[in-house]
Amino acid sequence: MRVFVLLFFISFGCFSQTITGKVVGIMDGDTFKLLTKDSTVIRVRLANIDCPEKKQDFSAKATEFTSKAIFGKTVAVHVQSKDRYKRYIANVIYNDSLSLCHELVKNGLAWHYIKFSKDKTLKQMEDAARQAKVGLWKDPNPMAPWEWRDSRRKKK
Repeated sequence: MRVFVLLFFISFGCFSQTITGKVVGIMDGDTFKLLTKDSTVIRVRLANIDCPEKKQDFSAKATEFTSKAIFGKTVAVHVQSKDRYKRYIANVIYNDSLSLCHELVKNGLAWHYIKFSKDKTLKQMEDAARQAKVGLWKDPNPMAPWEWRDSRRKKK
């Protein structure tokens, strides 16, 4: 029975941590700095999505959207893990109920990062934004950020 309960908690993310803090810096559309209640600054990377890179089309718009949505606000950061750059990979809730990941994808400013996520809601939101040609989906052939990064590495 204990093994089942442990597996249940692990499977459904019950061991995840929630951090509340004030957003003090926007790095790009999917990364920002959070000042926690104990005055620690942490870097947060949004989970399950990928915004355009700085030299890609719509990067500035994604960054601006994120800034308008959360800069200077207190947000809830639902941590899933840490990455190799020691950033907290997380879902972020702002204005009491809005998911930053969902809002970026709905507005055509981010891809559902299918390599790391099987979230069906994000997939549906991306499909709807593509169909409506919202944001980056106005471009007939937008390049996903992971493909863009890969093409840059191959040029070196």
